[in-house]
Amino acid sequence: MIGGAERLARRQRRLAFALVAPAVLLILVIYVIPMVLVVLTSFTDYSLVSNGFDWIGLENYRHMAEDEQFGNALRNTLVYALVFLPGAFFVPLFLAIAIQSQKRFRSVFEIVYFLPVTSTLTAMALVWSALMDSRQGILNNVLTSAGLPAINFLGSPDVVLYSLAGITLWSIIGFNMVLFLAGLTAIPSSLYDAAEIDGASHPVDRFFKVTWPMLAPTSVFVAVTSSITAFKLFDVVAILTQGKPAHASEVFLYLTFLEGFEYFNMGYSAALSVVFLGVIFLFALVQTLLADRTTHH
Repeated sequence: MIGGAERLARRQRRLAFALVAPAVLLILVIYVIPMVLVVLTSFTDYSLVSNGFDWIGLENYRHMAEDEQFGNALRNTLVYALVFLPGAFFVPLFLAIAIQSQKRFRSVFEIVYFLPVTSTLTAMALVWSALMDSRQGILNNVLTSAGLPAINFLGSPDVVLYSLAGITLWSIIGFNMVLFLAGLTAIPSSLYDAAEIDGASHPVDRFFKVTWPMLAPTSVFVAVTSSITAFKLFDVVAILTQGKPAHASEVFLYLTFLEGFEYFNMGYSAALSVVFLGVIFLFALVQTLLADRTTHH
């Protein structure tokens, strides 16, 4: 009887391994093996225009520490993130609270604000390029009609990062708003009733005593995913500015692309990719730790 049970258990284990094997193989081929190859390539001088390559150790990383282009791209990415993140967090939060309190047309508002998420940013970037045109763009026509000077949104080094942040904010606000709406819906109404009994009848008091603490897990998720999105800026830059003017919009991922596919320095590009993976890993780790803490709280 015991031997039959053991044979059944072995068959079940073999069946379980057989069912899991295709997914594991797919993950290895698509994610794990390419990541290992990128890390190994970062320690070489591999180039697309040479027949061979040499193992150079940490030379690519030492060059990165001295590279002015890398410093400029990192600085541009950080400036963009500082502009992008407050808008990507607080604007969706405000919209979610405003829509949550609506009794009529709530679904209409949700659909309208979520529509940009369903649009292809690559295609919509071309629309934004026309809107921001320095000569015939609608935005500049509105400014000049109001007696204000025209702005070269995509051609001025002082303005281009703010313009790119505005475009990407337009595409992500609806998604973050839905996340906040889900968090708001999950808050029990009894907590608001209890807070009102305790004297927190004003909307501001209700927000800081009930809404904000209960939204902590959602807030952490939105903050971390928005931070990752900020560092992943590439497509809008590649379509609209190509790092111009004067490298003012050359961000981290676009520099990685240039080094690999324009300058053919695949070893250095791989090193940049490893640094990027490290940044993403840190954000994911922060999200996990903070989410666990807020959940226990």
